[in-house]
Amino acid sequence: MKNINLRELKLVIAAKIRALRQVRRWTQVRFAGLLGLSQNRLSEIERGKGSFTAEQLFLVLKTFNLQLDYFMPGGSGQAPKIQNALARLGAKHLKEDSAAVPTERFKEAAETVVEALVAVRSPRQITAIAPVIINQIDNLNLNMLRLKLAEAGFERRLGWVLENTLEAARGELTSLRGEWRPKYRRAELLLRNLLASWRIAEAGELAEDILDRDILSPETLKQVKGVLPPLARKWGIITRIGTGDFAEALRGARGTD
Repeated sequence: MKNINLRELKLVIAAKIRALRQVRRWTQVRFAGLLGLSQNRLSEIERGKGSFTAEQLFLVLKTFNLQLDYFMPGGSGQAPKIQNALARLGAKHLKEDSAAVPTERFKEAAETVVEALVAVRSPRQITAIAPVIINQIDNLNLNMLRLKLAEAGFERRLGWVLENTLEAARGELTSLRGEWRPKYRRAELLLRNLLASWRIAEAGELAEDILDRDILSPETLKQVKGVLPPLARKWGIITRIGTGDFAEALRGARGTD
């Protein structure tokens, strides 16, 4: 197992806590109250100048329904299981990990999509959601999926993924033949209809949702914000992942890399 740099881990946890609080629209006062901290102390911890106790971290995990490895740099724990589920559900370009024990939890596409979007193990798993949506479009209740992500505080991540999937699918349609074309047309119709009624706040009102796990400092955050893809900017998602990455995942899943 790779040794974990404690300073790096502290910064990762601080960034994740800050992003989580902002996405859920919790003030520092409210969050500090949950953990029995002063606002000043919470502010220090969010800047990487302190640590949570085990009890406080457990309370965060319980309150926001998170797995412990959500805060870990890199993938661990559920990551291979999520990847295997994505591969089985349509992301054929992903390699399955034979060492991962199968789980009923990720048997359904909706649960897999929710976990992938909440945990954010890797950009590759995020973009792999696109072929899963295309392949499982008639098995997914998109409105129910939206409700689940809203409950977890990550509704905008779903909107961002769905619109990227829609735009990527549209770009692929002109070259599609055979069984793929009707699947893509069906997905285009359902995604377009859902997104047409989806209202998001104005850009200035959106709390930043920091998606990329390697954003560990204000400097990196500023750098990434300067090169945001259009849809990431629209949905308030701080990431380098763009529509082209989702299109690449669609081609890979069809075996046309």
